[in-house]
Amino acid sequence: MPRTVLTPPAGGAPMPDIPNWAWHEYGNRVGLWRMLDVLDHFQIRAVLAINGSAITRYEPIARAAHDRGWEFIGHGFTQQSMQKVADERDDIRRTASAIAAFTGRPPRGWLCPGLTETWETPDLLVEEGFDYVCDWVLDDRPVWLKTRTGPIVNLPYTQECNDVAMMLIQHHKASEYYDRAIDQFDQLYADSAQSARIMALVVHPYIMGAPHRLRYFRDALARIREHSNVLFWTGEEILDWFLTQ
Repeated sequence: MPRTVLTPPAGGAPMPDIPNWAWHEYGNRVGLWRMLDVLDHFQIRAVLAINGSAITRYEPIARAAHDRGWEFIGHGFTQQSMQKVADERDDIRRTASAIAAFTGRPPRGWLCPGLTETWETPDLLVEEGFDYVCDWVLDDRPVWLKTRTGPIVNLPYTQECNDVAMMLIQHHKASEYYDRAIDQFDQLYADSAQSARIMALVVHPYIMGAPHRLRYFRDALARIREHSNVLFWTGEEILDWFLTQ
């Protein structure tokens, strides 16, 4: 079940939680396809952080992403805290296997649901063949993380330019997504005069795919597209560039 954004009017934890479930399902049924039109227009290949179980349950979404050459990265087998998973290694393996079976190759990247790592997560990711993780939101450039067997690269993710934080937690107007994205971009673009910077834009179909919000996602991409020396890369493209430096 999705996060409880709409609190039940009489309290408690009702099951089934129709309002919250349907809100999320709208993103899968409608919002995602609006966002696809925007990304297709700008010829941008996105990174899809996906639960392993969602590949078969929402096969049309997975197929649309795969047909467009998007990168699939692991996001847990189901949408729950990794700290509550009974066997984390098995969960990582099942997720990687589901992605590999569908795309024809194992995923290279991982993003924990809600960034909920355990004390062992980076160690397990290396041991299971992953090349990068996105949970450590601590830099604007890729960094190496040490694990018990070998290093793993952390690629920049964002909690600032993230629609969950802006719209569901901080309760901003839809236009905040554009304003914050452009302010973030302008500073990083200036910083990049010294060395390359990475900017992540995080979107969820049930949030930015809503009719009143989509334009601000589209307008942010249009504004960024106007600048020279800007690349729209997937995580593995950023990783391969970083490994050559």
